[in-house]
Amino acid sequence: MSFFGFGQSAELELVLSDAESRRRAEHKTEEGKKEKYFLFYDGETVSGRVTLTLKHPNKRLEHQGIKVEFIGQIELYYDRGNHHEFVSLVKDLARPGEFTQSQTFDFEFTHVEKPYESYTGQNVKLRYFLRATVSRRLNDVVKEMDIVVHTLSTYPELNSSIKMEVGIEDCLHIEFEYNKSKYHLKDVIVGKIYFLLVRIKIKHMEIDIIKRETTGTGPNVYHENDTIAKYEIMDGAPVRGESIPIRLFLAGYELTPTMRDINKKFSVRYYLNLVLIDEEERRYFKQQEVVLWRKGDIVRKSMSHQAAIASQRFEGTSSYAEARTPSQPAENNSRQ
Repeated sequence: MSFFGFGQSAELELVLSDAESRRRAEHKTEEGKKEKYFLFYDGETVSGRVTLTLKHPNKRLEHQGIKVEFIGQIELYYDRGNHHEFVSLVKDLARPGEFTQSQTFDFEFTHVEKPYESYTGQNVKLRYFLRATVSRRLNDVVKEMDIVVHTLSTYPELNSSIKMEVGIEDCLHIEFEYNKSKYHLKDVIVGKIYFLLVRIKIKHMEIDIIKRETTGTGPNVYHENDTIAKYEIMDGAPVRGESIPIRLFLAGYELTPTMRDINKKFSVRYYLNLVLIDEEERRYFKQQEVVLWRKGDIVRKSMSHQAAIASQRFEGTSSYAEARTPSQPAENNSRQ
């Protein structure tokens, strides 16, 4: 890692002990750019070293102590002054005193709990980072290093199919079916649409994947809907008795696991939105929530504890997802 200096007398460097072998993962920044960070999972140890380099070797550096912190925090963009920390660990590396030469300090945070996935959204950011600090009277010397955390889940035991209808009396009757209600991020949505009654001239049909980010509580709740994908099912008029298959591959889209009430600050949910457009440009739609989860590429022994926790969280929310139909901007069987 490159040096980055704060103040005039010293520089700090943070290096992970397994930096050469640890996997990196792409993660979106607030500016929308993708950058690579070291990847961690819940329960993994975070260790490394902090190197203090004096800019002027012949001068003494007085300090009030050196420490390294591991922090997990949530930042709501409309309340940037307040950082909500859900993980905060501190290791003291040196007592108050003075340095006459550069020094290196080892640190280790053992089996660190990382309960939530790293996330950067439109109104909220959840981040994990290491921060080394040399406390001084006038200006502290500080160095931060962000990491990325992925939460893994196991295959859900209950994963029922979704069957729904779209109907307008004496005009339109459509049944559609999806093979599952819970999908991992590399999964394929397989389904079929049946046209039982068609008296409206439909010219276009598509399925949208919609991400709904909810932040805040009470009167300060903000909803942001983002259309992640548009999948064209048909372009033309269907006839009665016709059925159309659906195969939508999720791997090509920027998706995160479903997040429910994270630290009572925000949620991220996903919906499949079936949209029909007739020749008069009227839109008919039906929306259904689906649960997304992250499947581990490689099962490690150190992941067993994390996987058990994730499974418990998943099972705790599955019954809720199946029992609830998400609220919509208009009636389910509606025309805009």
